[in-house]
Amino acid sequence: MTIHWCGSGLSAIPGLRKLIIDGYDIIVWNRTVSKAISAVGDITKSIKEFNIQELESHLKKDDIVVSMLPGDWHVPLAKLCLNCQSHFVSSSYISPEMRELDASAVKNGLCLVNEVGLDPGIDHLMAHALIEDYRNSKEQDDENDLSFFSYCGGIPKIRNSFCYKFSWSPLGVLKALKSPSRSIKEFREFDVRRPWDAISTYTAPLPVPEEFEVYPNRDSLPFIDQYHLNQNWRIKEFVRGTLRLKGWKNAWADIFAEIEKLSGKNDDEILVKMSDQLWLENAYDENEADRVVLVVSLKASNGNETKWHKSYVLDAYGDSVSTAMARLVSLPVSFAVEAVAQAKIAPGVSAAPSDMSIVNDWLNKIKSLAQHLEVVSK
Repeated sequence: MTIHWCGSGLSAIPGLRKLIIDGYDIIVWNRTVSKAISAVGDITKSIKEFNIQELESHLKKDDIVVSMLPGDWHVPLAKLCLNCQSHFVSSSYISPEMRELDASAVKNGLCLVNEVGLDPGIDHLMAHALIEDYRNSKEQDDENDLSFFSYCGGIPKIRNSFCYKFSWSPLGVLKALKSPSRSIKEFREFDVRRPWDAISTYTAPLPVPEEFEVYPNRDSLPFIDQYHLNQNWRIKEFVRGTLRLKGWKNAWADIFAEIEKLSGKNDDEILVKMSDQLWLENAYDENEADRVVLVVSLKASNGNETKWHKSYVLDAYGDSVSTAMARLVSLPVSFAVEAVAQAKIAPGVSAAPSDMSIVNDWLNKIKSLAQHLEVVSK
């Protein structure tokens, strides 16, 4: 079995290096070979220029392809894996086109694993753990009202006037700001056309409580089923959202106004220009520390009384070895690769595992990746 790791950008390196150091047979594929050599050339010489036809010629049955490339590559690489009887791993969200490959993957006994990074990924593990904990608690009651939220954000460790910095091209962030979101608020579907229409403040239960700005992200509703909430549970709130530094809304007001003006004509060209300017002005400097904050919480209430409430709280900083974002995205990917190699994940298109033995194992490993990780009970 060979692992074909495609993409050696900043967010990929810690997980890739771990697998190489652990002795797995790995070929590193990158569009720019010199960048891959700079990243891992000290521990491997098995580096090739990425080309999907060349990759196909190397793929064998039960190999594993890891895609840390831009999202457009995930489905083509997953289809290639189906043709070559190989497995696939990615940290990205499962797209409708990826979901369509499920039946073929199951039929062929192949794993197409997605959503095993930070968000999505670690947040899924925490959600599964909390929901299973509540399900098995004496406080579990179908008359309780449940409030679930998951807030995650990559932010600068040292605050700047822009309240944000970029580890890679800002284009993805700008495109996400154009997207509507769906969540549940006060037992009803809560639809938002633009993220800035739903920004609120949230105090994270860190050792020193800290106030952030948060907003719903994408479509939260499908995750109710993905997290296996009981159908008869009363869901008061359910939101997966983005976390930003306090003051972010005001600092980004001009950007929101520019995005609001987009009319469909030349949108991509305008966003690329905005992205290039933001990258020049607000990219992380070399060796500048980033920060990741993730809070996943589940509360069960009856009337005004809280019956059960627990939260996972993670706070991580970049260090001399890697950025916090790179560790928390790529190392869970490496855990997924190992799980596929050990046949611990069922065939088909899947997200981060819900099997509690795997969830607990991975969460235990993730403790070493953050400066602070605890379960807070209230």
